[in-house]
Amino acid sequence: MDKIIIKNLIARGIIGINDWEREKKQEIRINIVVHTDTKQAGLEDDLNLSVNYRTLSKKVQLHAETVGRLTVEALAEDIAKLCLEENGVEKIQVTVEKPGAVRFAESVGVEIKRSKDDYQS
Repeated sequence: MDKIIIKNLIARGIIGINDWEREKKQEIRINIVVHTDTKQAGLEDDLNLSVNYRTLSKKVQLHAETVGRLTVEALAEDIAKLCLEENGVEKIQVTVEKPGAVRFAESVGVEIKRSKDDYQS
């Protein structure tokens, strides 16, 4: 399976459980690895035959900036679901980080891997 990589996408949104985190937007760093088949898009040089990473990035960024989640875990699940709604996305790996959230650490976060089967009822 091929991969489309979106690296260090930055959003500014409400995330966290502390009172100040519920009032002040902070930086959220998002990394996404989309597992998909890019063969036809590459052979035919046609973006319509692939997952459009620009469209996906904008959708993810808008969601992260407006949803106001308490945890990075919940935001990562949201992002995984959004990505898996796109045609051609088979599996997804999502990392959500809060830079500077813990003293002496560059960032803290969570990484999840999901497939469409994980959200079937």
